[in-house]
Amino acid sequence: MTETNDLILWETKDHVTTLTLNNPRKLNGWTMDMLDALGAALKRAANDADTKVLILTGADPYYCAGVNLSAVISPGHPAKLHAFIVEQNQGLFEMFLNFPKPIMVAVNGPAIGASVTSATLCDAIIASESATFSTPFAKLGVTPEGCSSVLLPKLVGEDAARRMLGPEGWQPTGSEAAEIGLVDQVVAHENLLEEASELAKQWICDGRKRSFKASMSLDELRKINARESQELADAFLGPKFLRGQYEFLKSKGKTGPALVFRSILLSRPLWKRLLPK
Repeated sequence: MTETNDLILWETKDHVTTLTLNNPRKLNGWTMDMLDALGAALKRAANDADTKVLILTGADPYYCAGVNLSAVISPGHPAKLHAFIVEQNQGLFEMFLNFPKPIMVAVNGPAIGASVTSATLCDAIIASESATFSTPFAKLGVTPEGCSSVLLPKLVGEDAARRMLGPEGWQPTGSEAAEIGLVDQVVAHENLLEEASELAKQWICDGRKRSFKASMSLDELRKINARESQELADAFLGPKFLRGQYEFLKSKGKTGPALVFRSILLSRPLWKRLLPK
C-alpha cells in the first residue's frame, strides 16, 4: 500500500488501482482537504498507464459521511458565497463524471449524502453487508444533488427514490439497496475488496469502457449537475438550512461552527437582496 498523502491511500495490483478514503476519525468526511486529495488522486489515476480500472472505498467503519458543511462554508459576500457553492458542488461531481476509465465504488460502511450520489455516477457499486445509504437532503432543508433528482428515480423507481430523498429519509441497507437496484452486488464485509478486485479484473479482460447507469449520457448528466448545483446554492442560503445547521452543530457542542451559521441566518434579511435572481 502506497500513500498519495495521509488522506488517500493508493494501491495498484494487476492494473486495478484502489483508492481508500483514509480519515476514519472524521468518518472519511469530505472536507476541503479530503476533496483536494481525492481530486488529485483521481487525476493521477486518469493519467496512470498502469491503472485500467479504479476502485474507491473507505477506511472502516464508514465509507464516507459526506461533505463536511461546516468545514466548507464560511461567511462572505452573498453573491460570492452562492457562486462558491455552485462551483464546489458542480466540481465535486464533475470529478466523477469526467473520470475516463471504469470506476467502481466498494461501499464498506455507512455512506451519506454526496458519497451516495457520486457513487451512482460510477460504473458499479458493490456493498458490504455493513453498508447503509443515506440521502438526507429534505431533512437538511436542501435540494437533491449529484444528479439524484433524475438518476435515482431511474435506478430505484419513483417510490424508493421518494423515500430516500424525501422527508422519510429512508436509509436502505446493502441488501435493501440491492433489492431496489441501487447497488449491483452485496458481499460479506471481509470479502468486499477481494470481490471488487475480481470484478475489476474481469472488466479488464472484457475490455470494458467507462459507462453511466440508466443509459444516461455524459452530456445529460452534466446538464443535470449544473442545474442542481444552482438549486442547491439557493437552498444552502435559505433560512431552513441555515437554522437547521445552527441547531445541529449547537446540539453537538460545536459552538464555533454553530455561530457561523447563526450569524449568516440573523443577517439574512440584510444580504438576501444581493443574491443572484
